[in-house]
Amino acid sequence: GQYNPVMTIAYEPVIGLEVHAQLQTNSKMYCPCPANYQDAPPNTTVCPVCLGLPGTLPVINEKAIASIIKTGLALNCTIASDTKFDRKNYAYPDLMKGYQISQYDIPICHDGYMDIETDGGVRRIRIERIHMEEDVAKLTHRVDDTSGRPYSLVDVNRAGVPLIEMVSRPDIRSAEEARQYLINYRSILQYLGVSTGNMEDGSFRCDANVSIRPVGTDELGTKVEVKNMNSFRAVFRAIEFETQRQAQALMSGHRIIQETRGWVEENGTTISLRSKEEANDYRYFPEPDLPPLKITRAWVDEITQVLPELPADRRRRFCDAYGITVYDSVQLTSSLRLADYYEHSVAASANGPQSAKTIANWIITELGRLSNEHSIAIEDGPVTPSNLARLITLLENELVGTPQAKIAIEEMFRTGKRADQVITDLGLQQITDS
Repeated sequence: GQYNPVMTIAYEPVIGLEVHAQLQTNSKMYCPCPANYQDAPPNTTVCPVCLGLPGTLPVINEKAIASIIKTGLALNCTIASDTKFDRKNYAYPDLMKGYQISQYDIPICHDGYMDIETDGGVRRIRIERIHMEEDVAKLTHRVDDTSGRPYSLVDVNRAGVPLIEMVSRPDIRSAEEARQYLINYRSILQYLGVSTGNMEDGSFRCDANVSIRPVGTDELGTKVEVKNMNSFRAVFRAIEFETQRQAQALMSGHRIIQETRGWVEENGTTISLRSKEEANDYRYFPEPDLPPLKITRAWVDEITQVLPELPADRRRRFCDAYGITVYDSVQLTSSLRLADYYEHSVAASANGPQSAKTIANWIITELGRLSNEHSIAIEDGPVTPSNLARLITLLENELVGTPQAKIAIEEMFRTGKRADQVITDLGLQQITDS
């Protein structure tokens, strides 16, 4: 919280997050065009439906609906037995039809929650709703070399790709809690296999509603929506900045304006984009081209039966089976591929689960540091699980010392060579014969 020595008011942030995630389906939400548009030339994965041509009719993608039900179940939501789609009307060049097919008053999933690990223990964040909608076209802004005038290009490939939007209640109380919530949500989507959850390529996007209030009060302050955050670090920094900006404004006797602000990564600040007075009235009404959707109990039960192991379950299993700390298990399960990397390393170790604690420690510390330095994920790096396991076995069997093993892993990360070869090449063997 922010502390004012004159007025002796400590403020606490009140944060709600809206997260859009692209679903991994073969085709788009309402037409048979391929949903994998990333590497396609502009405007090639399109048809009359996603181009918004007159007279076309949308058709619901069943796999996308199954994916959103899976997500709702994983987040303890109630799944609606009757739901429908609605038109969200607004005019913008990235919206081909002039409206977006979304959901308004009857979302597929509602009233769930997510538990997150914080320094103060487990915090429960309530989830208001998870609903289905379609993505929009991509705009690229350019400047003409000759005239110097700006212009924009429209690529419709992304339009119609299925999206799920999750809206939390304003239960988040710090930038760190927001970061943990997002990491947890992304890992749930990855474990379910419904989304890549990649923020860098735009398939996982987050907006934050931030307000502050004096500690100990229940009233909500004026909220500001923050956009344009494309990494977990950016979300953390943007919320920290916005909390301090609002506290300083109130301490100086100013009032907070309800507005939309954009995060500017280079400056580490938020800037005003538009005030709420200019906000759109979306004039929602039921989508007349799609029938209401009935979700049977039998279908929900069928999906429940095939839910995979989720991050929270895997965390508990890691603690029980491998004897690692809760903190380490949270780190290792933060992404599906990292958790798999850890398990493959343990399985490849000559000493089996006895090496599990040491392997966890080396992944989090040494490999974590090297992956940050080289800007590459541990699981994408040159040190394979079996190669890491071999190094840990040599270390535990005292054929190499800890300082030498640290030198070896740096060389392994740099060259991709096997542990034994690096230790021989650099003469790192420990003499153990008396």
